[in-house]
Amino acid sequence: MRKGAKAAIVGTVFAVMVGGAGYGAYNVVTAISGDEGGSGPAGAVTKKSGPLSKDEVKDSSSKFFTAWEKAEPAEAGGYTNFPEAAEKLLTAYGTDAHITHVKIKTHTVIGTTVSFAVDATVSYDGKSKPLAYDSELKVVRGASTGAPLVDWQPSVIHPDLRRDDTLFTGEASSPPIEAVDRSGVVLTKEKFPSLGPILDELRAKYGDTAGGTPGVELAIRRADDNAPDKTLVTLAKGRAGKLRTTLSATAQGAAEKAVKEYDESSVVAVKPSTGEVLAVANHRADGFNAAFQGTLAPGSTMKIITSAMLIDNGVASMSSPAPCPQTATWQSQTFHNLTGMKPNPGATLANSFARSCNTAFVKLVDGTEAHPLTDASLTTEAQEHFGLGQNNWKTGIASFDGKVPASAGPDRAANAIGQGQVQMSPLNMASVTATAITGAFRQPVIVSRKVDDRQLATARGLSPNTVAQLRSMLRLTATSGTAAQVMAGLGGDIGAKTGSAEVDGQSKSNSWFTGYRNDIAAAAMTQEGGHGGDAAGPIVADVLRTGG
Repeated sequence: MRKGAKAAIVGTVFAVMVGGAGYGAYNVVTAISGDEGGSGPAGAVTKKSGPLSKDEVKDSSSKFFTAWEKAEPAEAGGYTNFPEAAEKLLTAYGTDAHITHVKIKTHTVIGTTVSFAVDATVSYDGKSKPLAYDSELKVVRGASTGAPLVDWQPSVIHPDLRRDDTLFTGEASSPPIEAVDRSGVVLTKEKFPSLGPILDELRAKYGDTAGGTPGVELAIRRADDNAPDKTLVTLAKGRAGKLRTTLSATAQGAAEKAVKEYDESSVVAVKPSTGEVLAVANHRADGFNAAFQGTLAPGSTMKIITSAMLIDNGVASMSSPAPCPQTATWQSQTFHNLTGMKPNPGATLANSFARSCNTAFVKLVDGTEAHPLTDASLTTEAQEHFGLGQNNWKTGIASFDGKVPASAGPDRAANAIGQGQVQMSPLNMASVTATAITGAFRQPVIVSRKVDDRQLATARGLSPNTVAQLRSMLRLTATSGTAAQVMAGLGGDIGAKTGSAEVDGQSKSNSWFTGYRNDIAAAAMTQEGGHGGDAAGPIVADVLRTGG
């Protein structure tokens, strides 16, 4: 069923609305044995309280499962704390989505959480396929009676359902695609698991123009019209159209393997000479493409842009004095270096960059008397030279363009060291590194602009003088600075920058690392990964070893 064409095909393709009215709008309905969600004998009801017993959890979940299996949506909904929403989805689950013969097996009961397996059949137009998946629910006390009830969420019915998503069975919203890498190697989610959501996006955007024909499937349609459908079961295969991407199967394989070593990690590799994305991988519990869409402070990797700002505005050169004191104060806020860093009053900008000295950069953020800087200087550098923060990147899939706002007060200094209000993704930082070493901003793409003739973002890039200094500083960092241990053993033309970003509420900082080797630049981020070289660094080094 194609988005935007629902009215034309009602009756041949079926949809199930998840959610409906706000869950907080009601929590009682008539039905089950006098508990919440039902009307019992007349008279007062004593409200139950206290922790739920294991028997209460088992009993309430078992009743819910039994009613679900019997295709009794009203009864099953009555065992939840939002019965109308539950009944609506469970009704459509069995009729409009054509899911039948449901069998549910409880796996574990831990506290109030019940994990379970669903085995069912989806049938449409004479075709049937098995449907099997795992999910979980929680049991809570109802607000009115305190009775044990299933805490209703769409994810109870299927773990990939979010509020206001729909399930549908029928003709797919777009034809399938056969995505291939730059050399023609077929890319599949089975071989490259973290590409799954990205391949879904590419199908949604390019399926209609890639030459294929749609099949028949059970899928989830997202409430966000810009989000791609998620296929759950294919009942009849369509004909796939071919879509060539810029990815490298070799680099992608290395990226997939590298991120698996660290939870909540993402990495992107680009080809600096062209802007083509060679690899994008995520290892996250939420399945989010943080590699392209993450919005987190990049820590000291931001010092690449800050150094370019200092050089371009005549404030400093790589050989200029940039002393590294233990602390530095900017507009009443005191900034520190990483624990254990020794002060260096005779440091140059290159030395403070390689050691990742925060205080040296804070002391330079005001510029000099001859070359003053303003609250907008860093923003201007990021936008005009690195192509960031203007919401105009068109990579081929959804992406974040970076954010470097003009900030007054202490945040002006914090922004310069990659904290404050600055936000980046690994894609942004890989692009920053590519611009720094080539002098040209080439907007990253995962699909060539020739496929759809879209307009790419532009920026003026950097002067040869600035590029020469940035390359020297990045190489110094990779050979004798904070990135030396991670980059050891990598031959060719190399450079890198480490970063760690502190986040309120986290026990460890986010680990950032960006680097290059010949014509491949990569950047990675690991949430709560510690220092840049602890987690993100090894990921980047593994990708750089492939050479693209």
